[in-house]
Amino acid sequence: MTVLFIILGILFVAAGFSCIFTPLLTYMDMGYFVVILITVFGIIGIVKAIAAKRFGVGFVFSILSVLLGIVMLIFPGYLLLAEGVMLILTAIWLVIMGFVTIMNAVTVTKAAGSGIWILQLIFGIIAVLLGAYSFFQPLLMAVSLGVLIGIFFIETGFTLMFSGFAIDD
Repeated sequence: MTVLFIILGILFVAAGFSCIFTPLLTYMDMGYFVVILITVFGIIGIVKAIAAKRFGVGFVFSILSVLLGIVMLIFPGYLLLAEGVMLILTAIWLVIMGFVTIMNAVTVTKAAGSGIWILQLIFGIIAVLLGAYSFFQPLLMAVSLGVLIGIFFIETGFTLMFSGFAIDD
């Protein structure tokens, strides 16, 4: 089990750096990355549940994750749908988070009277503008998602490696 986690961790870190250096290609292949991620986490969840002899909600979710990964590989149309939806949802999320951050900045101003509200206000405005811009320039969002996926893969890889070292066989 330890060796499996370490090998998967190394593969995730390598894939993460590949994503960061080729973000547009990463976006174009994002559906496959999602399938890989869903399937790998499902397999790891199944292995962990069997090792711990816990067959609850986590075990069922892991099985469903593996099944979803297989279905997405068999029907490639779902991959295209996932890529298009991801761009729209990310743009919407940025706009909403921007407004929430702006409202929080106004609240912090009234409550604490500190200068931190200015940074929150600036970041909120940037998030709203970036989200709105992403609706009209999806290429910007595609490149950003490619880099973010790379960062996520690197973090996941290190987590898997550290988990592999922590597991006692």
